[in-house]
Amino acid sequence: MSQAAQRELVKELLDGKHRALARVITKIENRSPGYRDVVSALHEHTGDADVIGITGSPGAGKSTLVDKLARTYRDAGLTVGVIAVDPSSPFTGGAVLGDRIRMASNVGDMEVFFRSMSARGQLGGLSTATADAVKALDAFGKDKVIIETVGAGQNEVDIVRTADTVTVLVQPGSGDDVQMLKAGILEIGDVFVVNKADMPSADRTVAELEEMIHMRNDPTANLDLGHHGFEEPEVAVEDEEEENDRWTPQVVKTVAKDGEGVENLVEVLAEHRNYLEETGRLAAKARMRYAEEIRQLLREDTAQLLEAELDRRGGVESYAAAVYDRETDPYTVADELIEPLADCVEKRRD
Repeated sequence: MSQAAQRELVKELLDGKHRALARVITKIENRSPGYRDVVSALHEHTGDADVIGITGSPGAGKSTLVDKLARTYRDAGLTVGVIAVDPSSPFTGGAVLGDRIRMASNVGDMEVFFRSMSARGQLGGLSTATADAVKALDAFGKDKVIIETVGAGQNEVDIVRTADTVTVLVQPGSGDDVQMLKAGILEIGDVFVVNKADMPSADRTVAELEEMIHMRNDPTANLDLGHHGFEEPEVAVEDEEEENDRWTPQVVKTVAKDGEGVENLVEVLAEHRNYLEETGRLAAKARMRYAEEIRQLLREDTAQLLEAELDRRGGVESYAAAVYDRETDPYTVADELIEPLADCVEKRRD
């Protein structure tokens, strides 16, 4: 695609043409030539969308909840973009569940844009392509962007780097789910949703979650690991009271298939958004997100350069054979391959 064609594609997206939005996201997902220029051109038009992450174990009802959540936002006059991150096919790299029927309540509504994307080998995680697709939806003008991720577990911390608010779904009556939360995912949730709350064990699950949240927030419980599993972004504060004013995760009950509790969830999500804005943490999270994105892009680009250098020198197999024969060792090989790149960096300093 020529630069003129790329500029026209960006213009059409910014003008609100859904076909252009779909084309841009396809270019992003396929990493087509010129996609980086397109994403770069869109960047200055981003920063307005409220990005909500929805995660949880399989069968928790994520897709149904996302469908009802989108419908509720549409009823309020807001536009919605949804990205469903599915497991990558080991054969094609595409989304295994990409053809499944979702968003039943929003069929035919042009103001709800749905896209299923592959996790591209990052099971439970978010690829760089997903983050770029969020930018496209943001630049397009979507008020709400919802990311639904596959699975649940420690790898789901990746969603923290993309979403402003993280919602974790939990099924009632499953001790495994609560144990899973103890294993690490508890730290990433801003809102916990006990879906299928019409089941008899729902109240018990709610009580267990609330107790775990209390223990995590209580320093005497020796569980204070920092929200989201790492230190919160530093925010200027005037006094100790304000410094200690941290968000306490909320627990919400829903029956997504009937739409019960969804409006209450929308209110809690809005409360968290307001909290982020009022405390300055929204801007701090954005800066943290961009810092991680820069690091990720550097890792990807550097890896590609080194792979090309490796191929030019005969491929990794020849080096592996030399290491096996004790003619060299992995550290020496790595130093040898990185040397040209290090030399270039050193020359740029001069």
